[in-house]
Amino acid sequence: ATAESEATRSARSVYRGFSFPRMDLDALSGFKDPIAALDEEDADKAAAAEEQDARAKAEIVHIRVQQRNGRKCITTVQGLNQDLDLKRILKVIKKQHCCNGTVVDADAEGKNMGEVLQLQGDQRANVNKFLVDNELHPADKIKIHGHG
Repeated sequence: ATAESEATRSARSVYRGFSFPRMDLDALSGFKDPIAALDEEDADKAAAAEEQDARAKAEIVHIRVQQRNGRKCITTVQGLNQDLDLKRILKVIKKQHCCNGTVVDADAEGKNMGEVLQLQGDQRANVNKFLVDNELHPADKIKIHGHG
């Protein structure tokens, strides 16, 4: 009986006549917080939603015109599929519409937009027609911005 009482005393702590069971710290290592699991699921869902939004935005091609100075303006084309050879597309558009242009890497400028085509002058209608005629992008996924 004395050995049993010593084992019981070592497993329990006594405070002012009350005995409390001692906590086994090794048992706590396997504890999983149910709230943290919910937070991880929410984070996964949010990441999947952001990825889907990014893909939906990436499918839209934006054609904008920006006023430079005086009567000069430039046309920018953003959102084209990065698998396309943008330099060849630019070369054909430049020859067809007698304008100059360049491919700008907007990621290098910190804007995180990928590669952007820049053309001299207001070439919005010409670029839109080129993309649709050559089946590079569907017409309903092209958005034209800027003044009329």
